[in-house]
Amino acid sequence: MFKTVTGGSFKVLSKDDIQAIHRETLNITEDTGIRVHNKRAREIFAESGAMVDEEAGIVRIPRTMAEEAIASAPSSVVLPGREGKNDLLLEKTNTYLGTGGTVLNTLDLETGEKRTTKAQDVADYAKITDCLDNIAFFVINCYPDDVETEDVDVNRFYHSLANTSKHVMGGVYTMQGLKDVISMAEDIAGGRKKLLERPFLSFITLMVSPLVMEKQYTDFLIEVANYGLPIATPSEPLAGATAPVTLAGTITINNVESLAGLILVQLINKGNPTLYGTTSSIMDPRSGIYVSGCIESALINAGCAQMAQFYEIPIYATGGMSDSKTVDCQAGYEKAATAMTVALSGANFIHDAAGLLEFCTTLSYEQMVIDNDILGISLRATRGVEVTPETIAADVIRSVGPGGHFLGEEHSVRHVRSEFYIPSVADRNTRDRWEAMGSPDTHTRAKEKAKKLLKEHQPLGFPENLNQKLLDKYKGIKQRRS
Repeated sequence: MFKTVTGGSFKVLSKDDIQAIHRETLNITEDTGIRVHNKRAREIFAESGAMVDEEAGIVRIPRTMAEEAIASAPSSVVLPGREGKNDLLLEKTNTYLGTGGTVLNTLDLETGEKRTTKAQDVADYAKITDCLDNIAFFVINCYPDDVETEDVDVNRFYHSLANTSKHVMGGVYTMQGLKDVISMAEDIAGGRKKLLERPFLSFITLMVSPLVMEKQYTDFLIEVANYGLPIATPSEPLAGATAPVTLAGTITINNVESLAGLILVQLINKGNPTLYGTTSSIMDPRSGIYVSGCIESALINAGCAQMAQFYEIPIYATGGMSDSKTVDCQAGYEKAATAMTVALSGANFIHDAAGLLEFCTTLSYEQMVIDNDILGISLRATRGVEVTPETIAADVIRSVGPGGHFLGEEHSVRHVRSEFYIPSVADRNTRDRWEAMGSPDTHTRAKEKAKKLLKEHQPLGFPENLNQKLLDKYKGIKQRRS
């Protein structure tokens, strides 16, 4: 099991606030409804007792149907890795942070120039995720522009699974691609039964704000739910644009939309592992564009975390992003503020928290390494202060007495590694020592570490015979350089 930290100390909503949002969510779901563009989904809702206006495409979900579906969704979801040490237990306020984004660009590790992402980048970002100890999972974070559209899905998942044994989650772009990815996962697992016993991959669908289920994403949702694999149903309302400008209003519409997706999953396959989801943020009122590094996004996500905890459903949330175009001070403070806020709320599966820049459109290898430290700091804050007779250390204090020191105490040796977070790229040397090392800044240190990890780390990969089978079966897989 991957190291688990329990959050939940930070709350933006009171119990009365939660009840008010819950009450209005059920009212909106029942009286306003969701526009569902997918005919099969409308049929599933209608067969289960929802009120469906076929001409308008509006589905109104009765309160009892919503409540029963919410109750049927598992309160605890395990997202396994290909190795047991990377299994994630999503329940209550267990908190993990990882990657995300599906972006089109990266800052080149050699030149620093912005360029489009390739299949090689999918593999390399998975590989660097595999060896960064605070990044718990790999939500596939880029789109390879050097493969044909029909081969994108199989390339994204193949290169991810080949280069990290942490849990892999991703969106898909074609129905055939989704079917190929599931088939490939069966090949890797050793059959459907073994895959369902330990589903080392999961999928993201998407609700469209305000109050819409799009046809293709809903097709994907139906396919995944019928198979029985874990699925997240996030929505992405933007306060002031596709949601009310108020944060409470945005939390409410996010709640309506994500629950609508979850309800559909449960109507298809009762008990299917499902994550309530939010990728909400705001529209900058000065420019009219989406922003990702704002503290309001973190507050919305923290509020949605409380709603998910109220429903006792694990949550796929968002934090740790930045609107900076490069690896700089802005990236640091935006990422730290938003990652820590959402982690402290006890959100379970916080994606987009590593590597993203420029409104979630660009990745950086150096930023991944720096973010690993930011996530370590966030998790340490989330863990809080453990108070026991052992940690109060009254007997040790008495033994050392006035004027002594604690450097040589067995108690210090026993607890120093668990009590202190030691960052891997932050500089804590004296100025003299730092200058003697060439005065490297954080960006320089992170770049050196990223290169070292990519060169030296050996991921689990696939046995040679299995790898050849996959390459023979899925001809569109672009082989990466060694």
